[in-house]
Amino acid sequence: MRATVLSIIVNSALALLKIVTGLIGNSYALIADGIESTLDIFSTSVVWGGLKIATRPPDQNHPFGHGKAEPLAALLVALALLGTALGLAVQSVREILTPHHTPEPFTLFVLLGVIVVKEILFRRIFKVGQDIHSTAVQGDAWHHRSDAITSAAAFVGIAIALVAGKGYESADDWAALLACGVIAWNGWRLLRAAIAEVMDTAPPPTMQAQIRAATTRLPGVVDVEKLRVRKSGLSYLVDIHIMVNGNISVAAGHDIAHRVKDGLLQSDLNIADVSVHIEPARDINSTG
Repeated sequence: MRATVLSIIVNSALALLKIVTGLIGNSYALIADGIESTLDIFSTSVVWGGLKIATRPPDQNHPFGHGKAEPLAALLVALALLGTALGLAVQSVREILTPHHTPEPFTLFVLLGVIVVKEILFRRIFKVGQDIHSTAVQGDAWHHRSDAITSAAAFVGIAIALVAGKGYESADDWAALLACGVIAWNGWRLLRAAIAEVMDTAPPPTMQAQIRAATTRLPGVVDVEKLRVRKSGLSYLVDIHIMVNGNISVAAGHDIAHRVKDGLLQSDLNIADVSVHIEPARDINSTG
């Protein structure tokens, strides 16, 4: 939550700075960059709302919790990115076809400051997203990286327009068009990740291997017959079928199941809930 609030504050200041500087300094690339930062304010607010809902505990109407609010927030952010990229691309083409003044040199200094601030913000927020396993927060972090890239493209375009002189005024607008491609790519990448999570796509095989290994190490567990894992918000839900000695009592099997559930919940795999099914391994004669 603190990371998202920080994003909103920084993006608000940078968006205002870039748009005003772009208007005064005759740079559409900088104006486009400022509009993209304005979108970041919206996207970060959506992420904040999604996280707030996702962290609510399960209730009668949502027995599995509210975790899906987090990828839905990421989905909205991705669609907003794609829409903005399209709108800015259309306007960039119009600017290329319309003669205008060369950007002012002072716009380069503003862009340098923006690039540094955005890269620092990306690294900090992306680490937060990795730590809490949040697709939405990592997507929000990538907005800052894409903002740094678009600012770098604007810097190159303005520098070319200034150095090359008359006839190269549109280099600034070509940079804005390139920035639109970067924004669209990040939007598409975030959209795919959000859809995968909404559709309960399985996590990486490495995580499933860790769950299997942690389970088979427990006393009484012969093997793991079936394992299904899905991400819900910031954590994972596990449905696991374990094989135990078929000759033991129901009570003993129940104890093993609880041992598996408690072991996975206490692991560092960020698991929120575990459903354990017992299957008999009839060729085992000892209780393990």
